[in-house]
Amino acid sequence: MSVMEMSHRGKHFTRIYQETVADLRELLSVPDDFAILFMQGGGSGQNALVPLNLIARKPARKADYILSGHWSNKSYKEAQRYGDIAIAASSGDEIVVDGARQDPWTWYPTPDLWRVRPDASYLHLCSNETIGGLEFADWPEMRELGAPDVPLVVDASSHILSRPIDFSKASVIYAGAQKNAGIAGVTMVFVRKDLLGHALPECPSVLNYQPVAENDSMFNTPPTYAIYIAGLVFKWIKAHGGIAAMEELNCRKAELLYSYLDSSKLYVSRVHPASRSRMNVPFFLRDETLNAEFLAQSEAANLLQLKGHKAVGGMRASIYNAMPLEGVEALISFLQDFERRHG
Repeated sequence: MSVMEMSHRGKHFTRIYQETVADLRELLSVPDDFAILFMQGGGSGQNALVPLNLIARKPARKADYILSGHWSNKSYKEAQRYGDIAIAASSGDEIVVDGARQDPWTWYPTPDLWRVRPDASYLHLCSNETIGGLEFADWPEMRELGAPDVPLVVDASSHILSRPIDFSKASVIYAGAQKNAGIAGVTMVFVRKDLLGHALPECPSVLNYQPVAENDSMFNTPPTYAIYIAGLVFKWIKAHGGIAAMEELNCRKAELLYSYLDSSKLYVSRVHPASRSRMNVPFFLRDETLNAEFLAQSEAANLLQLKGHKAVGGMRASIYNAMPLEGVEALISFLQDFERRHG
């Protein structure tokens, strides 16, 4: 019998689900005071679910957002439907860092630039911008920002399971499974249990964190096959050394690729080094008339999907957990050969 045919409340799928949750909790060292939810709608769905579930924590219905690129902007715009939403910090402006000019959306706002309202119901940030290639994982303590009663909400889609997470600093973390945890169709939500029960009255029950948590993500039929696949991926990560091993390999891959790009005269990385993502590496050819030829030849070499997002252009190499070191080495070899012929 396929997992897709099983009753989601039957003993066979229940065992699959329980093992999946236990493995995920072990891998990320998720504290017992956090509920782990498997929901639907992807990370974009959580753009609405977060305010629906949290903005009514305080009567003023305020929330603050850090804007660092495409996905955080999308989250911010969606949240405006539900309350008083303010920008706590933004990298949407040009800035000079260490004497060098940084274009908008190529740097991450450091916590000293954040302006968080103490009466906000939560502060939201995106810790990995897949399109712009920015990553921010060293989250501050909220009390250091003068807002100890403001929970930090983190969209960790696309770099979840690639590095450890400090759950003492974040109160809600969500991530779509695709990229590092399985197939699209299921979203993982880690929510501190004391934040349950604050949903707006108009929040549909199936999207309310509290009944979903109380029913072990079985309030309605969950995406059983996507959960099953995620469970297999969790076991694969455990068998390959866990999160520490994933982080070590991801650091090696990213350092190797960025090091070559920084030494090249044909390619350039525009993201400030302190903000560079380990998962998504955007880069540009200094002579962009070569873009079409570059993409055609890279695809012929079985190096696929290197075209950058239409919002930013250029190229982008995504080097998620499943990408072996050999894959990055093959990309660098192609980049070197192309530069020798066109540099």
